[in-house]
Amino acid sequence: MGRFSGKVALVTGAASGVGRATVRQMVKDGANVSGIDINQEGLEALSEEIGEQFHHIACDISDREAAQNAVEESVAHFGKLDIVANVAGVVRSHHATDVDEQTWRLIMGVNVDGMFWVTQAVIPHLLETGGNIVNVASNAGFMGQAYTVPYCAAKGAVINMTRALAMEYIKTDLRVNAIAPGATKPAMTEHSQMPEGINFELMQTYMGFRGMAEPDTAANAICWMASDEAARCTGSILSVDGGLTAA
Repeated sequence: MGRFSGKVALVTGAASGVGRATVRQMVKDGANVSGIDINQEGLEALSEEIGEQFHHIACDISDREAAQNAVEESVAHFGKLDIVANVAGVVRSHHATDVDEQTWRLIMGVNVDGMFWVTQAVIPHLLETGGNIVNVASNAGFMGQAYTVPYCAAKGAVINMTRALAMEYIKTDLRVNAIAPGATKPAMTEHSQMPEGINFELMQTYMGFRGMAEPDTAANAICWMASDEAARCTGSILSVDGGLTAA
């Protein structure tokens, strides 16, 4: 019997990176999992790998109606919902003065808007099951990082969104927590190139001391926070950054 036997989870950003690693770990631990991502090809590959314990839904979560429909499809398929892992995220690097509206909306749309639309849709179902939400924030939500102003703003919003939701539902069985990873190996960062003319000295404060983490590191933290082992955690932000924000 795995720690998620009989549970149903929903994971956003499921087609790659931390999201894919989270799906694999939850399935290994006994859960049925719905995976949401905009990457249809990645979802189909994961579905072929896992089989009937995995149901995939191609969706742009920054669209409120699409996010709501995806949640309802997941509940209709598996019959209930116990765990939600809001993993989907986008990062881009720019000089602050070069950030255009399209880039700003992309980063906010996925990291903040999409997370909230999914959360809004899942809360009624999680209240029925006494379930929980685990959001993926970042060390970027705790510290200023040059050349990633929109991303830092978005992840700071995720941290306080998590805390505010935890307080709003503190008198129910619903738990809302987040993990805050440091730099993690692709997929998300492989699409982020540093702009020209940067000062690398400004980046030294957030490069970390132990190298980039594997996706499984964050996935393991998500699964622990989603499990009954973390039953006393709500409103918690678990740093998983190799000590980067310890100072």
